[in-house]
Amino acid sequence: MHRLAPPTLPHHRLERRRFLGTVGIATATVLLGATTSSRMACAAALTKDQRDKLTPDDIITLMKKGNERFRLGQESPHDYLAQQKATIGGQHPAAIILSCIDSRAPAETIMDLGIGDCFNARVAGNVANDDIIGSMEFACKVAGAKVVLVMGHTSCGAIKGAIDNNVQLGKLTGLLAKLRPAVGATRYQGERSSKNTDFVDAVARQNVESTMVDIRRRSPVLAGLVTAGAVKIVGAMYSIETGLVEFFG
Repeated sequence: MHRLAPPTLPHHRLERRRFLGTVGIATATVLLGATTSSRMACAAALTKDQRDKLTPDDIITLMKKGNERFRLGQESPHDYLAQQKATIGGQHPAAIILSCIDSRAPAETIMDLGIGDCFNARVAGNVANDDIIGSMEFACKVAGAKVVLVMGHTSCGAIKGAIDNNVQLGKLTGLLAKLRPAVGATRYQGERSSKNTDFVDAVARQNVESTMVDIRRRSPVLAGLVTAGAVKIVGAMYSIETGLVEFFG
């Protein structure tokens, strides 16, 4: 049973109420955390039925709303132990997120997601190699995820290293070389150096856009799912200064 909401609700709870009519109360309760008691009373993690009722656009909306709650300090109440126990028998994530290893940009936290909500691949500069693309194919074709999100962030150290083009350190040198095409492809009027934060962020965004194109080009599996409307590949930039995740693509 769900508790009746009080007559007057805070803005973030009103937003969650409006969402119920779109994807159904069970899914909205699980992912949006309408109240502490209702989150714990329902399944602690996404079920296959709940995930399958969501469209790619629904899932993107959920991530946007989660980021809004994060920025307002109104995150959902997470019972991580309950989520861990609920996923012992299987998982039904709605999305796979490719993001940077930067400790300031943890994808699940900044979009208020819980255990079992998404697959998460992290590598410096959020580059997509064959192993990561294979993981995306598994996530979407086999496991049923409906969104591939490539997320960069502001003030990215890997991007700065690619711009400087002077790093000589084991395998890191080769990783940064994979980011370098985004530097040349970035249209920018002004100082093109790692000391210019605006240029760094412009390159980071270009890298996300280039990676999205690269994923479609290199994976007929994902390209086919996109063409069929079963999956969306989208990009995002996370601002470590403001906490905002800006979606695009």
